[in-house]
Amino acid sequence: MHDHRRLGRELNLFDTDPLMGAGLPYWLPDGAVVRHTLEEYIREAERRAGYRHVYSPALGKRELYEISGHWDHYGDDMFPPMDLGAEQVLLRPSLCPHHALIYRSRSHSYRELPLRMAELGGMYRSELSGVLGGLTRVRAITLNDAHIFCTLEQAVEEARAALELIGRAYADLGIRASRHRLSLPGEGGKYVADPDLWRRATALLREVLDGSGVPYEAAEGEAAFYGPKIDVQITDPAGRETTLSTVQIDFHQPERFDLHYIGADGAKHRPVMVHRSVIGSVERAVAHLLETHGGAFPAWLAPVQLVVLPVAEDQADHAHALARRARELGLRAEVAGPEQGTLGARIRAARLVPYQAVIGQREAAADLVSPRLRDGHQPPALPTAELLRRIADRVASRGTGLWDRS
Repeated sequence: MHDHRRLGRELNLFDTDPLMGAGLPYWLPDGAVVRHTLEEYIREAERRAGYRHVYSPALGKRELYEISGHWDHYGDDMFPPMDLGAEQVLLRPSLCPHHALIYRSRSHSYRELPLRMAELGGMYRSELSGVLGGLTRVRAITLNDAHIFCTLEQAVEEARAALELIGRAYADLGIRASRHRLSLPGEGGKYVADPDLWRRATALLREVLDGSGVPYEAAEGEAAFYGPKIDVQITDPAGRETTLSTVQIDFHQPERFDLHYIGADGAKHRPVMVHRSVIGSVERAVAHLLETHGGAFPAWLAPVQLVVLPVAEDQADHAHALARRARELGLRAEVAGPEQGTLGARIRAARLVPYQAVIGQREAAADLVSPRLRDGHQPPALPTAELLRRIADRVASRGTGLWDRS
């Protein structure tokens, strides 16, 4: 059973320091590569799906979160306000109020909708120290968040498309959902008191789930304070379940922020706000990837994709030249030379690297490479250019396969 906290430290991906504080991990170079690659992947997937990306500040005035409802309904999970002259500012607990303001800053026509706004942004939760752990429960979170402003007639299709985007990302990452949950409100004052809002949003999300054909279970007490949501649940090796991805339909915040668009009739109309997160927080996504793959990331996501192994010192120059050619093709390549131990020891040390290229005297003389794959497959020796092309093509196609054996 893989524990991402142990693996993350063993593989030099991330760590913590008491002076930075609990729930505030830092990323080491190899972990930063995984994180950056994951972020670039999701940005590109969103761009292809018609999203536009924005940046918004991690701070906001207290009044902003009073309008959104976070101050009244989510205040216990927020960091205390900071006095700044006559104002109070807070670390944001969510990105949606900021995106609502960005939408509100310009007038919009029905012809612009749906308007899909995405951001990989920081947010902050005042988690108690007793529940913090590794990357799964942290105080500083980088969320893959997006908000779609659309007409009521577009809401179901936009939410359904978001659910499809989540499914494609899971396939590329080699992970799977354990179940889908329709999260509904429970008892108490945590939730916005608007029965009609809940009824309408819940009906739309049921339509999304039924139309997508995925089995789901309803669970009371799991909704966001402003509306119901579809939670895509994952399970760790110990059997603990948590939420990674979400899709929500929100009538509350468009009302609170007085959002509108100009309809075909020339009048103002209220948009619907669809919240969605494809991979959830980057921290939780990396933790789950570590535990799912045991550190053997899909080739496109691996910190090192190709390690070049010269058999003897005589092949070192050829090995370094090969690594440079690989890097020019966009691959992450390193050389593990004889100074690091025997060939067998170096092969074992690089067991999590997707591709190994062994360079002996024969290979160096003929500009050949004897490839070894992480899964144990050893194709015949190939010309260097052909091997690098095949690896680059595999990495570019993403997914979890290592080699085309046709």
